[in-house]
Amino acid sequence: QVQLVESGGGSVQAGGSLRLSCAASADTYSTYCMGWFRQAPGKEREGVASISTGGTTTYADSVKGRFTISKDNAKNTLYLQMNSLKPEDTAMYYCAAARTSFYCTNSAVPNFGYRGQGTQVTVSS
Repeated sequence: QVQLVESGGGSVQAGGSLRLSCAASADTYSTYCMGWFRQAPGKEREGVASISTGGTTTYADSVKGRFTISKDNAKNTLYLQMNSLKPEDTAMYYCAAARTSFYCTNSAVPNFGYRGQGTQVTVSS
């Protein structure tokens, strides 16, 4: 059983930065594809970013160049560094995991079997 706990959300003005963290049970990051997805009220879930066991990353076009996904296997922690935030980035952000290599892409992340409880990110204009 994989347990994921997000932290780091909050309120920020447009142009600001936030870093989200996701703590997981041991050895998750060395064997699972990890990622972040978000969901805003009234909108569909959007896969934001993914990172494979080997460190390969993918991103949604909407965040490319602004967001960076990374992980620290030793600390069993996943990160999402979010820069140049926009009001349209406002959403609940979720960390997710799946034991897959072929489907380790940002678009697949919303369908991963393991996910945390989410952390709210609010960007004001």
